[in-house]
Amino acid sequence: MTSPHRTFHFISGLPRSGSTLLSGILLQNPRFHAGMTSPVGSLCTAVLGQVSAGSEFAPVVGADKRRALVRGLFDTYYADIDREVVFDTNRGWCARMPMLHDLFPGAKVIACVRNVAWVMDSFERLHRANPYEGTRLFGANARTVYSRLEGLAQHDSTVGFAWSALREAFYGEHASSLLVVDYELLARAPAKVMGLVYDFLGEPRFEHDFDNVAYQADEFDDRLGAPDLHRVKAQVKFTPRPTIIPPDLFERFDKMSFWNDKAGSAANVITSQPAQPGKTA
Repeated sequence: MTSPHRTFHFISGLPRSGSTLLSGILLQNPRFHAGMTSPVGSLCTAVLGQVSAGSEFAPVVGADKRRALVRGLFDTYYADIDREVVFDTNRGWCARMPMLHDLFPGAKVIACVRNVAWVMDSFERLHRANPYEGTRLFGANARTVYSRLEGLAQHDSTVGFAWSALREAFYGEHASSLLVVDYELLARAPAKVMGLVYDFLGEPRFEHDFDNVAYQADEFDDRLGAPDLHRVKAQVKFTPRPTIIPPDLFERFDKMSFWNDKAGSAANVITSQPAQPGKTA
C-alpha cells in the first residue's frame, strides 16, 4: 500500500547533466527513493491521450476522472517502495509543471543542467567510445558529428526537447518550485550543493558519503546501445577534459545556457559562473 504521508518530488533537466549522480546521492538517505528515468511520465502522456479531446472516450471521462487516473499511476507504480520521499525522474516534467503543481501542491522539481556544449561533447564521447555499436541515441542519421549533434538539438529530440521543456519551466508561472542545479558545481562541491538542495526541499539535512556513491543501469544502457550511459563513479569529483567536438559546434551550443541569467524568472538557481567558450572543462 502507498503511504498516505508520502511526498513526491521530481528530477528533470538536461541529459548528461548529473541527474543519475543526484539520484545516487539521494539514495543514500534511507528516507528517500530516487532512480533513473521512470515510465510514469510516459504513462501519464499515454493515458491522457486516450481520454482527452479527439478520443472516443473524452465525452465520458471528465477532468476530475482524468486527474484521478493520472494520480493513480504514481500511487500504483510506487506502491512497493517503502520510503517517505520519492523522486521521480523524467525529462518531460519541466513541460508538465501545471499538472505537477495541481497533483502535488508543494512538490519541487530539481532540474540538472550543464553547459550545452559539454552535454553534446559527452554524447559524442559515448558514441566514439563504442565504434562497433549502432546506438539508438542519434537515430538513423548519425554519420558525422554534425549530423549527430544537430539531430540531438532538434526540439523533439533528446537534448532539444529537454532544453525546451526546461526553458518553459524556467520562465513559467510555477518557476518558484524549480531548482536548477549545475552539474559542474555539484561535482566540485557536492556537500555545499546538497545542503542547498535539502534547504530547497524543506527536508532536514543528511550527511552523505561522497566517496561511495554508486549507481548503474547496465541492462537499460545496453538496450540503447550506449554502455555506461547511466553509470556513476563511486567518488564525486570533477575531472576537467578537452573537448572533442569541432570549435564551431562548441561555440554554437555554448551560447544556450539561458539559466545563467535569472532576469524574468522566479526559478532558484545553484550554478557556477558560466564557462568561457574555451576548450577544457
